[in-house]
Amino acid sequence: MRSRGSLLSFDRGPLTAPESREYTGEIMFETFNVPGLYIAVNSVLALAAGYTASKCEMTGVVVDVGDGATHVVPVADGYVIGSSIKSVPIAGKDVTLFIQQLMRERGENVPPEDSFDVARKVKEMYCYTCSDIVKEYNKHDKEPAKYIKHWRGIKPKTGAPYSCDIGYERFLGPEVFFNPEIYGSDFTTPLPAVIDKCIQSAPIDTRRALYKNIVLSGGSTMFKDFGRRLQRDLKKIVDARVFTSEARLDDEVKSQPLEVNVVSHPIQRFAVWLEVQFLHQH
Repeated sequence: MRSRGSLLSFDRGPLTAPESREYTGEIMFETFNVPGLYIAVNSVLALAAGYTASKCEMTGVVVDVGDGATHVVPVADGYVIGSSIKSVPIAGKDVTLFIQQLMRERGENVPPEDSFDVARKVKEMYCYTCSDIVKEYNKHDKEPAKYIKHWRGIKPKTGAPYSCDIGYERFLGPEVFFNPEIYGSDFTTPLPAVIDKCIQSAPIDTRRALYKNIVLSGGSTMFKDFGRRLQRDLKKIVDARVFTSEARLDDEVKSQPLEVNVVSHPIQRFAVWLEVQFLHQH
């Protein structure tokens, strides 16, 4: 590792212990003799990468969907509100495993040793977010030729070709974020509800700004219409709470309309890495 004379930047998870950051700095300075080191929270980097050139907004909520966990991180003026961070034990790998499970239960002709990689490729190439799971089932049943995709591969051991159909898992995979009970019973809180709890636990003077700027980060936020579905479901939760509050007050007090906005952008898959590159160049 050629580090002497090089400035280094690291990103860290929002729940990383301070001791870990200190130990990293100790190794970099004392072992590798770096002249400078910057350790940033990856959620802040994702938020910075998500703003447009005309509007630099460093207050918002970052929904960071990784491979092993999903973090919902509120940021106010560039500083993480640590007490309001929420973690969801459902992430990209769980989507892959669920697709693998669905294809196995349906008896698709996929070699066991190849099934995980096939499920991952199905997730990346064919999956999308639906607006209503029941209607989506009906659409697939009425026009299977339109919605069913076909996968062809080569068995790794014998070299023989094989093929399989890609059906309901196209929309059921991403659905685990909105109806996690279809995947397992260990965690059943939908992602929009987790985001709402995160914002409601933040300081009251930041909440309106947080709802207005919810930034997506990570490969599993790239599903078609993922941001639109997230915004719709979160808006329903917010509107229901406002309606209940106004009804309790007998219409004596009217709430100001609350804007809910989920930001999607072309670089959200690699937002953290690209922002680190930007920092190095500037």
